[in-house]
Amino acid sequence: MKFSHRSPVILLIVFLLALSAPGFARVLRVEVLSRTPIAASSSAPASEKIQARVYFAVHPGDPHNVPVVDIDKAPRNDKGEVEFSADLFLIRPIAKGNGALLLEIPNRGGKGLLSLVDGGKADPATADDLGDAWLLRQGFTVASLGWQWDASAGPGSLRLYAPVAYEGKAQKHITGLLRDDFTPSEPATDWPLGHVMGTRIGGTEYAAAAPDDARNVLTVRDSPHGARHLIARKDWSFAHLVNGQLTQSDRYFHLNSGFEKGKIYELVYVVQDPVVAGLGFAAVRDFASWMKHAPDAIAPVQLVYAAGISQCGRFLRDFLYQGFNADESNLIALDGVLAHVGGAGRGSFNYRFAQPSRDAQPMSSIDWPTDIFPFTDTSEQDPVNPGNGKFGLLDTATAQHVVPKIFFSHTSYEYWGRAASLIHTTADGKQDAPISPNVRIYFYAGLQHFSVPFPPQAGTNDRQGQQLPSPLPIRWFWRAMIANMDAWVRTGAAPPASRYPRLADSTLVPLTRLNFPAIPGLRPPASAAQGWELDFGPNWRGGILSQQPPTVGPAYPTLVPQVDANGNDLGGIALPEITAPLATYTGWNLRTATMGAPAERTAFLGSFVPLHRTKAEAAAAGDSRPAIETRYRDYAQYRGEFQKALDGLVKERYILPEDSAQLMERSQQEWDWITQTTSRKP
Repeated sequence: MKFSHRSPVILLIVFLLALSAPGFARVLRVEVLSRTPIAASSSAPASEKIQARVYFAVHPGDPHNVPVVDIDKAPRNDKGEVEFSADLFLIRPIAKGNGALLLEIPNRGGKGLLSLVDGGKADPATADDLGDAWLLRQGFTVASLGWQWDASAGPGSLRLYAPVAYEGKAQKHITGLLRDDFTPSEPATDWPLGHVMGTRIGGTEYAAAAPDDARNVLTVRDSPHGARHLIARKDWSFAHLVNGQLTQSDRYFHLNSGFEKGKIYELVYVVQDPVVAGLGFAAVRDFASWMKHAPDAIAPVQLVYAAGISQCGRFLRDFLYQGFNADESNLIALDGVLAHVGGAGRGSFNYRFAQPSRDAQPMSSIDWPTDIFPFTDTSEQDPVNPGNGKFGLLDTATAQHVVPKIFFSHTSYEYWGRAASLIHTTADGKQDAPISPNVRIYFYAGLQHFSVPFPPQAGTNDRQGQQLPSPLPIRWFWRAMIANMDAWVRTGAAPPASRYPRLADSTLVPLTRLNFPAIPGLRPPASAAQGWELDFGPNWRGGILSQQPPTVGPAYPTLVPQVDANGNDLGGIALPEITAPLATYTGWNLRTATMGAPAERTAFLGSFVPLHRTKAEAAAAGDSRPAIETRYRDYAQYRGEFQKALDGLVKERYILPEDSAQLMERSQQEWDWITQTTSRKP
C-alpha cells in the first residue's frame, strides 16, 4: 500500500488495479439540517446557505481506498463497505453560478474562507454578513466539509465521524503509544491530553487507556532537541484539580510541582481504539466527485478547487501525495488546489492513532510526522536515506493522470517555521529544484502565517512576541489566486509566474549568510525549522507509529530569504509596503521573557518594526535603516511610490485591478500611524 514511500512498480500495480476496479458506493445520502435563503443586497446576489451532514460508504478492497490506514480493520455494513459521515456547510448564489465549487478544507473544524476573502462573517445570516460578497458575485459555490476526526465539538464545528478500528472478527481492542508535548506560557498544574492551540483545544484527545502502565512516561527539556529529563511517576498523575480537589481523569494529567513556563513537557502514554482518520481524505475526494458527477448532488458543479490554509494546506499536500485525487471511477476529484502556508509539511492525517491537529510548532508538536521527505512536487532522491528511492509529492497523481492545477503559496513565516525552502530546493539544500508545469509557487514577502488588523496589537497567551506582529494583509492575494486558478483550469490561461527566492540569484541563503541590518532590539533567531529524518518504529512508513518519541536522524537543511538594507525579504511577491517601506517586516518573532524561552521563535508570528521618523532618531537609536524623512518628502511622495508598486502587482496579476483602491486607502492609514504614533512597541 502507499503510505510514505512507494516504488514505481507498486504505483503501476495500483494504477492497473484501479483501471479494472468496479465502482462502489460513495455518497450514500445527505441529511439537510437547514436551508437559509439570504436576500440580495446592493453588493451581494441572492444566495442560499445549507448546513447538512454527508454520509459516505467506501469499499475497503478498492485500490483507491487501500491507502487508508486500518480501513481493513473498520466495521462494515451488509455490503462489506465502511461507512462514515462529515459535516457540511455550503453557500451558493441562487442564480448565475459559474459552475465551480471552492471547497474549503476547514482548519480544526472552523470555517474561515468567506471571512478571509470577502471580509464578512464565516457563517453569514444576512447579506450584511457577506462583506463585499466577492466570491458569490463571481458565481462560486463555497463549501466547507469536515475531514478531521479530532476537531473539537461545538457550535458550527465541522467534523468527520469515522469508525474505530478493531483487530479480527472478535473485534479486540487495538492499543498503542501516543505522545503529547507542549510548552506552557504561564505556570499551570494541570494539562489536557488534547492539542492546545492558544486558549482552546485544537484537537481532542485519546484518553489514557492504562493509567498505571509502566510505558506512561513524562519528561521535561529546555529546547526542542535538548536532553529529556525524566519526571518520577510518583510526581504526576492522570488527574486534575476540580474545585480544589484532585480528581482522577483519563483526559488530563497533573504535575504535583506544577508545569514551568518555557519548558517543553512530553508525555508518552498508552491509548486504545484508533479512529480510522484517513477517511478524511476519502470524504474530500468523494464529496468533490459527487458534486461534479452525481445527478442528485446538493449543488451540482463542473469544477472543484480545494483551498486549505496552514494545517489544511498540509492536508492537501498529503492528499495529493497519498494518491487520493482519483476517485473510485478513476476520475479526477480536485481540478485545482490552493495550498497556503503549509510550507514543506504534511501531517498526522493517516496514521494509527493519528492526531491531525498536531502541527510542528517551535515549542510544541515537535518531531511529529510533518516535515518529512519528500518535500518537492517533482521526484528526487532522498539524500539522507538513498535506499528509499526517488519520489515526489505528485508521483501517484501523475501515474493516475489526475494531477490538478496547484498553487503552493506561503509567507515569510514558513521559511522560518515550516521549512518552506524545501519545496523548491533539493533536499540537501544545495540546488534549486525544478517544479512541475501544473505547479506555481508564490512567496508573499513580509507576511506572517495569518493576517492581523492594522494597526497591530501585542499578542496574548502563547502568541506573545518581543515585537508587534506583521500586519501585512493576505486577503487581496487570495482573491487574485482564486481568479487566476479559475481561469487556468477553465480556459487554460496561464497564471502569473512562480516567484520565490532562489539559490541561483542569492536571494535564498543559509541562515549564517543572512545580512540582517543593525536594528536595536531586533536580532534574527539562531535557527529555523528544518525537515528531519525520523524513525517511529519498523512499520511507521505503513502508518503504525510504535516508537514514541521517534529516533531523530539527520536534518534536511533549510534556507531563508536574503534581506535588503531594510531587513525586508528579497525574492518574493512584494506588497507596496515592502517596495516603498515604512517598516521592517520579518517572518519571525521571538518569545517574550514573560512566556519563558525568550531565545526561541513564537509560533506563527512575524515582526513589524517601523522606521524612525528622523535621521536624528535613527542615529540616537543606532538604527542602520534610513529614516522616513530621508526617503519621502511627505505623504504625497510616499503615495506616488506606493501607487507605482501597486500598479506593478496589478499588471502582473498578483492583485486584481478592482482591489487597488482599498490597498491605496491603507497607505494613508499606515503613513498616519507610523509617522504620528510615539510608542510602537508591544
